[in-house]
Amino acid sequence: MTAESTTLPASPSGSEGGDLKSFAKKRRSSLIGAIFLMATSAIGPGFITQTATFTSTMGAAFAFGILASVLIDFAIQTNVWRMITLSGKRASDLANAALPGSGYVLSVLIVFGGLVFNVGNIAGAGLGLNAMLGVDAKIGGLISALLAIGIFLYKRAGMVVDRVVVVLGLVMIGLTLYVAIVSGPPIGTALRQTVWPDTINFATITTIVGGSVGGYITYSGAHKLLDSGSAGPEHIKQVTRSALTGIAVTGVMRYVLFLAILGVVSSGVVLDTSSSAANPAAQAFQSAAGEFGLRAFGLVFWAAALTSVIGAAFTSVSFITVFAKEGMTERTRNWWTVGFILVSLVVYLALGAAPAALLVFAGGFNGLVLPIGLTLFMYIGWFHAKKLLGGTYSRFLLVVGTLAAALSWYMAIVSIVPVFQFLGK
Repeated sequence: MTAESTTLPASPSGSEGGDLKSFAKKRRSSLIGAIFLMATSAIGPGFITQTATFTSTMGAAFAFGILASVLIDFAIQTNVWRMITLSGKRASDLANAALPGSGYVLSVLIVFGGLVFNVGNIAGAGLGLNAMLGVDAKIGGLISALLAIGIFLYKRAGMVVDRVVVVLGLVMIGLTLYVAIVSGPPIGTALRQTVWPDTINFATITTIVGGSVGGYITYSGAHKLLDSGSAGPEHIKQVTRSALTGIAVTGVMRYVLFLAILGVVSSGVVLDTSSSAANPAAQAFQSAAGEFGLRAFGLVFWAAALTSVIGAAFTSVSFITVFAKEGMTERTRNWWTVGFILVSLVVYLALGAAPAALLVFAGGFNGLVLPIGLTLFMYIGWFHAKKLLGGTYSRFLLVVGTLAAALSWYMAIVSIVPVFQFLGK
């Protein structure tokens, strides 16, 4: 029995009509959960802060960066979701099948980056609760981490994860949309500059793509699909629709957040982006909607951080399974996930914050994971489609995926240089 097959629910052949309906409902829930897990993982505390910073400096022209990140998402996520579904293997197992040993390298990079960034996610959850309820940030981080642990300790953790990420994702969209309406952004200007910007800043696109697609995020939704039993060519149309829906949800969340902050910036408010201690997103929400805006920001930031904690832990542990020769049961994976979150929490409580040098170093690793993983997938698509993907593979998707891989290598080189300069100081 392979590692990946141990966690996939079996189809209820021979079951009664009620069982079939229950199974179909569970699968739909898992598909929706996969969509929102990908979307909410891509909208973490770092992304929210980056969006506020770039919108403050670039104004409406940053809309083009949002569009570019969504198009790159399409090239990456569609290929990854389809290949993982066609093969029925997790990314690390699929990589090992094509190039022995490569899956282990990919797993180490993702687990390391996910663990370190989870320290930042827990810190972000603490800051969110601080803004929302006024509790101490360290206590807020502790409460949030324990909540995430409680989810994975529950015997039906998969179902709870699906529901939590969907509810929190909808809350994030709803509150941010409210602030966007209240702030009154120049919609016409934003739409024009989405496709015809006054200026194009490739550094911002690099940063946004690396932070919203790099590392574990690329694989979070696809691995969640495997847990729903959506493996094999018979599910490829459904999976493709889910991938496109996930990209659309991500794009909507990003654009609404951008509009909320653009409305504030366009009104003449100057956001403080001069120091690492500044919180421009919180300033924007408060400027737009007063005290309620600040509380709403706290809830949005907390929801983004908590779903990122869940996404990072779930996806990182799904890569650890490659080292288990006999595979892992779902219950065992949940215990590993609990341990993963506990280690992140202990580091956060010991340090009081996410250490800058460690986060910058992990950011460099995260930037490398995207091109390494995507290059492996393009290698599989071009040279091993018949053996591992069950036949021919879309040439169009391979071409756009290869272009995205080339771009991701450029972005990795651009982002890794400042990392070494920072660490060398």
